[in-house]
Amino acid sequence: MSEKIHRGKIKTPPDPLVVKYLIEPAIKSDIKYRYQAFLDCNKAHVLMLAKQGIVTEPVAAAILKVNNELAAMGDGPTFDVDPGREDFYFNIEAYLIEKVGIEIGGQQHTARSRNDLYATCARLAVRKAYFDICHVFNQMRQAVIDVAEANKDAVFAGYTHMQPSEPITFAHYCSAILNAMERDYRRLAHCFEGLNICPLGGGSMGSTTWNIDREYTSKLLGFDKPVDNSIDCVASRDFTTDILAVLSLAANTLSRLCQDLYVWATPDYGYIEVSDSCAVCSSIMPQKKNPWVLEHIKAKAAHVEGAFMSSLNVLKNVIYSHSEDTCGECAKYLFTGIDEMREMCELMTVSIKGITVKKERMIETAKGNFCTVTELANYLVRHDKISFRMAHDIVAEVVAHMIEHNKKADEIGTDVVNPIFMKLFGRTTTMTDEEVRAALDPKKIAYAKTCIGGTAPDEVQRQLDGRQDALNRDNAELESREQAVAKAKADMECAVSEMIAKA
Repeated sequence: MSEKIHRGKIKTPPDPLVVKYLIEPAIKSDIKYRYQAFLDCNKAHVLMLAKQGIVTEPVAAAILKVNNELAAMGDGPTFDVDPGREDFYFNIEAYLIEKVGIEIGGQQHTARSRNDLYATCARLAVRKAYFDICHVFNQMRQAVIDVAEANKDAVFAGYTHMQPSEPITFAHYCSAILNAMERDYRRLAHCFEGLNICPLGGGSMGSTTWNIDREYTSKLLGFDKPVDNSIDCVASRDFTTDILAVLSLAANTLSRLCQDLYVWATPDYGYIEVSDSCAVCSSIMPQKKNPWVLEHIKAKAAHVEGAFMSSLNVLKNVIYSHSEDTCGECAKYLFTGIDEMREMCELMTVSIKGITVKKERMIETAKGNFCTVTELANYLVRHDKISFRMAHDIVAEVVAHMIEHNKKADEIGTDVVNPIFMKLFGRTTTMTDEEVRAALDPKKIAYAKTCIGGTAPDEVQRQLDGRQDALNRDNAELESREQAVAKAKADMECAVSEMIAKA
């Protein structure tokens, strides 16, 4: 193919540095992520041109045969790609023209531009990666549900401000994380609506005078509908920013989960132990078991967020039409961000599956670290008919007394409560020592909270059942979307075969 054909009025070839820094990386990216997408777009477009009578069926069949030949090459072309041709599509077109001649091969690009072609290929490639990350994310959610189900009886101190707060169960904590993950996934699921719309047929930005059928090409490629404005066809890359924004939020959820596990894995807490397969030892300190994988997951969240910020800022102050800012640079780190998120999810899955929950350590710590004393205040209100603020004042001084005398919460008795009650309010409690001990039992406290969102076993089970139902629903929705895309692909290939058979 001559320079004049694919470089238009431009007389000189691209500068070697332009080739090195812009064209070659773009071609490599196209081959890695979008090779089959180019061919699917070609097939759908040519079938539509034939349907509309814009090209003859014999011409369509000849072009489609070559596209099938290209598709059979697998994940990339087996012919040499020339970066001097400016981009990857011109290399594909050159191969086509070499096979069937310019009179036939040159008709493939009728009624479209590289602008709408690349916009469509981008969505097809991202859709494939999107389905993949959805599956990995939901596998991780299932792993957290499974761990929660196995640890509904693991009572320990919940924390606010990193200080012991109130008794909860490990399953209740997991349910909280699962709530956040469910919201993260629903945001991700919503991204599909903005992703799965078809730009093909938008032209360079101003549509076309050819009588094309955009509904047909959209259907063949498995999209829900065409983008209904030709400028928006080539200007919109917000699906990139949308997905990265959602993944950034999800990465934050994972990072916060990892931080809790990271702290609880320290010997000072000893609530959990990470699997040996997810830890490393020190080169000189034999006692060390470093939760290495958790550190990597936490850090990777920054990479996902960095990809989002790159995409967002590239689009700032860019014309709302086609430009290299939009089509070339905006999504530069999209697949990097998706890959980092995939690694986070898979590493989180293996980490959460492998943890050992130290139930005895948990409850023994909870008995002594004063996470139970809020319930002691509640007992004083119930038994002695005083206001909660009065009870709060009494318990606050009780805690101060115990700490001052280096004693733990489970050593509190009426001998401590009564002098303080008398000093503050001129009376003593009607509770017995047995009732005080019951008030300070972390398991009884956790199991007594039966209201919606509470820590009681039946209520936590209700929460987990809800999370499982939501995950099942999300998986069913994902499967339905994938099946629709797969059916469209099968129908298109059948149409291609029928067209070739006619020739």
